[in-house]
Amino acid sequence: MSDLVIAAPDTVTIPVAGGGLFPVRRVYCIGRNYAAHAVEMGHDPDKEPPFFFQKNPDNLDASGEFPYPSHTSDVHHEAEVAVMLKSGGTNIPVARALDHVFGYALSLDMTRRDLQGEAKKMGRPWEIGKAFERSAPVGPIHRVEEVGHLSEGKMTFTVNGELRQEGDLNQMIWKVPEMISYLSEYFELKPGDVILSGTPAGVNAVVTGDIMVLEVEGLGSMTVKVV
Repeated sequence: MSDLVIAAPDTVTIPVAGGGLFPVRRVYCIGRNYAAHAVEMGHDPDKEPPFFFQKNPDNLDASGEFPYPSHTSDVHHEAEVAVMLKSGGTNIPVARALDHVFGYALSLDMTRRDLQGEAKKMGRPWEIGKAFERSAPVGPIHRVEEVGHLSEGKMTFTVNGELRQEGDLNQMIWKVPEMISYLSEYFELKPGDVILSGTPAGVNAVVTGDIMVLEVEGLGSMTVKVV
């Protein structure tokens, strides 16, 4: 018999390629992790240590649709690769960080840019621009045993067939092992944690009806429709 006074929330899960479901605990997102994107957002990448913000576990959505959110007229795409952890800890050495990775997935960090901009001007947190419902479309997770660890690989993102973003995973300022190690200095990482690893330059607005396609070498492609 349960002592819960209300029904427990559903566990958020993401499909794994080949079968199975990955349960999500937390979602960490690194900001401005590609130099060209940092510049287009008005920052100097050579002067900035890593920083992170969070989305909510149920922001991750594998449905293939992105509902255009309310209270905004400027929703931007940010093409990313998500890193899924199978284990964790604190103060993880960079040299051992990849031991904790279960797999990788394609993902988008959809952003209400106008609301994020207002929050920045007032020195407020970004959640209203970043952590709204279904703001992180995600594809199936590919196990490390199948795809290896991705330190390089071409990334392209199109909207209605038009190239918007292009880069390579080797252009990350902070690499995956460094992100894991840095986060573990400030948080206790655990199985089910997800890290969105940043986006190349070219972020821009989408509208209802747009077809977004993200492709990363080694991880295939993901198609998401704005509805």
